Amino acid sequence: MIFSSIIFLFFFLPLALIFYLVPSRRWRNFYFLLASFVFYAWTEGAYTLILLASILCNYLLGRAIGPEDVADPLSATRRRRKPILALGISFNILLLALFKYTNFLAENLNHLLVWSGGDSLKIPGMYAPIGISFFTFHAISYLVDVYRGDAPAQAGPGALSTYMAAFPKVLAGPIVQYRQAAGQLYERTVSSAGFVTGIERFITGLAKKVLLATPLATVADAAFALQPDPLNPFSAWAGILCDTLQIYIDFSGYSDMAIGLGKMFGFDFPENFNFPYIAQSVRDFWQRWHMSLSLWFRQYLYIPLGGNRSTPGRTYFNLVAVFLLCGLWHGASWNFLIWGAWYGMFLVLERTAFGGWITSSWRPVRHAYLLLVVIVGWVFFRADDLASALLYLKAMFGLHWGSEPARFSVYLTNEVLFLFLAGIVFSMPVSKRIAELFEKPVGAVPAFAGIGFCLYTVFLSALFAASALSMAAGTHKAFIYFKF
Repeated sequence: MIFSSIIFLFFFLPLALIFYLVPSRRWRNFYFLLASFVFYAWTEGAYTLILLASILCNYLLGRAIGPEDVADPLSATRRRRKPILALGISFNILLLALFKYTNFLAENLNHLLVWSGGDSLKIPGMYAPIGISFFTFHAISYLVDVYRGDAPAQAGPGALSTYMAAFPKVLAGPIVQYRQAAGQLYERTVSSAGFVTGIERFITGLAKKVLLATPLATVADAAFALQPDPLNPFSAWAGILCDTLQIYIDFSGYSDMAIGLGKMFGFDFPENFNFPYIAQSVRDFWQRWHMSLSLWFRQYLYIPLGGNRSTPGRTYFNLVAVFLLCGLWHGASWNFLIWGAWYGMFLVLERTAFGGWITSSWRPVRHAYLLLVVIVGWVFFRADDLASALLYLKAMFGLHWGSEPARFSVYLTNEVLFLFLAGIVFSMPVSKRIAELFEKPVGAVPAFAGIGFCLYTVFLSALFAASALSMAAGTHKAFIYFKF
């Protein structure tokens, strides 16, 4: 079940809202948690047991690590609590590694065994449950925040289940740090203003996903499905530019929907994007792209490693290590490791004289530099393997000039061009300004105070209707970040 599906939009969500909003407050958490497990089990079936096992183990570990009273976080000695925290983090990392990285490790081990003349091992393939990367990071956040005394341990497993399994974010975030969410697990208010804002945010994200990201994906999929050999630079650039817009619109659209759903149920989830393609440096980009993930790595890995408080060499090591792990978190392949190393390298370079030169450069030069780094990085992110990524880059930069296949050029229609331009608008703050103009009164004349809001309501209704018709036609695709 995905947000951009008929079954979710016209069956699951209305029922979840009815059961959540009608009963007394003390039953709301129960109905919300029940809806969350139904939502997850609908997609993952028996693999829901993995989520339940993670919740139970982390609940017990949290109880052992810290007291319920956050005002006295050191009532248990650090000597006892630190090994339990280490055990908890190890458990969560091993759980993630078992399901997500076993196939990758086995494949590379077999290559090494065959190369050395041995026999390859037969290891059964492992299936990674959807969302395991996200609920694992939520679990680690819970244990660390309890250990640090930033929030209390949960007295019962129900609230922790809500934190880890909440259906608006369980599959692909945003990643909400436990200390941010602890106060909302029991007490939260569903206001009419918040509910309306949630609906608005959800519809905007739905339209971005269904009406923009999915058609752009057709061009990107076609380009990367071909062997890069026949691609000429025009075809290769058309494919990667569509992919660059698609991945942002797709994931930011999902985040809009998740944040909107959270508001409908009284939660305040953190923002995940702040127009990353207008960034002026790689560092600026990662302060705008998948911000909840960046903040998680900063709080729970970069700063504990020492951050930038030590020597430049140590800081460079910390940056590269964090982004190697960031790449590996996204996927179990060499492509993702290289993608992480690519960004780590540029973050290190921006702390040298090169960074000073970029900072002092003409603004369009800084922007062109950032976009080139990001676009090249998306090739490694999108290609099936390292060899395909390198061939695609050769095609992009004219090092391997092929002939544009007719079966690819048919995708480059006027409709795609229009959607591409619309995608550029949605990737810039101008889209936010347009929405604000609709919502605000027209001019300062009281008689026209509601016209802007009415126009905006009609516009949102049209977006919802168009999105629903597109979903009914079966043209929707799963969200990109579901595979991570």
